[in-house]
Amino acid sequence: MSTDKYVVARYEYKGQVFEILVDPDLAFKLKEGKEVNIDDLVKSDFVYKDVRKGLKASPEALKQVFKTEDIRRIAVEIVRNGEIQLTAEQRRRIIEEKKRLLINMIARNAIDPKTKLPIPVTRIENAIEQARISIDLYKPVEAQFEEVVSKLSRIMPIKIAKALVEVRIPPEYSSRAYRLISSLGTVRRSNWLSDGSLLAEIEIPAGMQQEFIDRINGFTKGTAIVKIIAVG
Repeated sequence: MSTDKYVVARYEYKGQVFEILVDPDLAFKLKEGKEVNIDDLVKSDFVYKDVRKGLKASPEALKQVFKTEDIRRIAVEIVRNGEIQLTAEQRRRIIEEKKRLLINMIARNAIDPKTKLPIPVTRIENAIEQARISIDLYKPVEAQFEEVVSKLSRIMPIKIAKALVEVRIPPEYSSRAYRLISSLGTVRRSNWLSDGSLLAEIEIPAGMQQEFIDRINGFTKGTAIVKIIAVG
């Protein structure tokens, strides 16, 4: 009844067990507080008291515990308040995905305080392995960020920082550029110059310096002037 795509979400309440088949990736997103499509989440037409035996929960039990027989609403409660039974391979895959997202988040926000330069992804990845940092399967990536950075700081110079960037966009691109620079950071100051150019200061995560320069150069075909004013 189960496949690699379906797993059992299990909830126990006062001795009563309720199980339902769900998509593991969507179940974890829901458990982290993210919004998901419930129709894609639920992979069975019934709530069970034992999925493997095919024993369905009674309507009376559902009403007593969940106050409804709506399988979609019940599935949300089971996933949020219960446990998701994963295979070893599913656990490994989800942890690896969380690790990748966490490494990219650190790379975008951190610098080496000695050089004030972004830290390469491979260096962060190697440091996580060296420090034997475990990624929590159940915690959202955002909730693990500060703890992991703190542990990394014991074995490598690392600092979460912002960079202040000044950019001058030529007039032929300036009218369309404001939306782009706003999407990349926080615009601290902007002025339209007499020739139609846009001069702006933008605060960005310090690890995004090269990405910011590349995006602006790509948009303006290399005609913009980008200057890093401060990092810290």
